[in-house]
Amino acid sequence: MFAMVLQGVGQPLVARTLPDRTPGPGEILAHVAACAVCRTDLHVVDGELKTPRLPLIPGHEIVARVISCGPGVTGFASGMRIGIPWLGWACGTCPQCRGGRENLCSEARFTGYQIDGGYADRVVADARFCFALPDAYDDLHAAPLLCAGLIGWRSLVKAGDGRRLGIYGFGAAAHIVIQVARWQGREVYAFTRPGDEEAQRFAKSMGAIWAGPSTASPPEPLDAAILFAPVGFLVPLALQAVRPGGRVVCGGIHMSDIPSFPYDILWGEREIVSVANLTRRDAEEFLRLAPKVPVRTEVERFDLADANSALDALRAGKLRGAAVLVPPSS
Repeated sequence: MFAMVLQGVGQPLVARTLPDRTPGPGEILAHVAACAVCRTDLHVVDGELKTPRLPLIPGHEIVARVISCGPGVTGFASGMRIGIPWLGWACGTCPQCRGGRENLCSEARFTGYQIDGGYADRVVADARFCFALPDAYDDLHAAPLLCAGLIGWRSLVKAGDGRRLGIYGFGAAAHIVIQVARWQGREVYAFTRPGDEEAQRFAKSMGAIWAGPSTASPPEPLDAAILFAPVGFLVPLALQAVRPGGRVVCGGIHMSDIPSFPYDILWGEREIVSVANLTRRDAEEFLRLAPKVPVRTEVERFDLADANSALDALRAGKLRGAAVLVPPSS
């Protein structure tokens, strides 16, 4: 098995040839066709998410084809195309799991963080957390649906039904969410890094009725705002942008510290909520919905061996849409 491996946080990934694994009970061994690059991968590689299992193969937006199934696996067969997302294992017995909120399981393990992920040509995954993918998408364009799409969808649901939606940080998740929001009949206001006129043009091309710097006020009060940019100082700005009763959704797994702010910008029953991981129900709902919109993903292809270059491009904000890694055998 060929893989790009993280040996230590803050270090570049290293190409390695590793022994193949045999799937255990409840597991699937699959050939990776494509793996999108997520900002969470950056948080893992750069050490902003603590205690990754090292050495580690990152990647959790995986499109793969089943090679073989371990004992007890049903519903999957050799050759079937599957998607493998961030949530890779949950206990299934705690109150959160029994209540359908396995995203909050205290024992949960995550693909590309505690479980080896998709920056490789083979992957082993828990069959309970694998999903069939819509035929409408090829491998390259399906990959971003598996985190940018799923977390974006959960964030959009958390935002409520308000008509005016602000999106802070216009990257992979935002370019998917805006399509769903516009399909739902919402007005979208896009906020980007100050001076990033290319991202503002991209947002407008995707249907935003206004795009500007994150420090600007929108032309109308927002009903809700979603923050995909992992920047804490945007929270008070978003609170100031939403109307009384509005909601600010923090959609990232990591964010820099939120600065103190005056109570009066929270008062008026404004809310701040976070999105943590995803559930299997999120995946089932969104993967059914995406072809109906239809969601179109913008991707930039990288060879798997160039994973460090893809991470650098994401870190520098130079991607339009999502980077997707492709193993040499694909």
